[in-house]
Amino acid sequence: MICNVSLQVVPNVPEEDLYPVVDKVIDMIRESGVKYIVGPMETTMEGELRFLLEIVAKAQEICLENGATRIISVVKIDYKAGGVTIDEKVHKYC
Repeated sequence: MICNVSLQVVPNVPEEDLYPVVDKVIDMIRESGVKYIVGPMETTMEGELRFLLEIVAKAQEICLENGATRIISVVKIDYKAGGVTIDEKVHKYC
């Protein structure tokens, strides 16, 4: 079933490394092939829940591999019978 998962990662790295580490997470999301939208505070993805949660887990690993000593992540899941898409929620604003 299609759902939405929003992910915000805040890696504990020197300030000048923050955006480069977050960029690596976004690159991984892009390379995964899922539909996604980058926002100013989080990235929202669309796909099967299990696959999206694997992406969330990989994001943590990417942060650690790039110097984070700790990562604070916020994950939001929108899941309903019949599925839910990004387009149905934002189409009237685009």
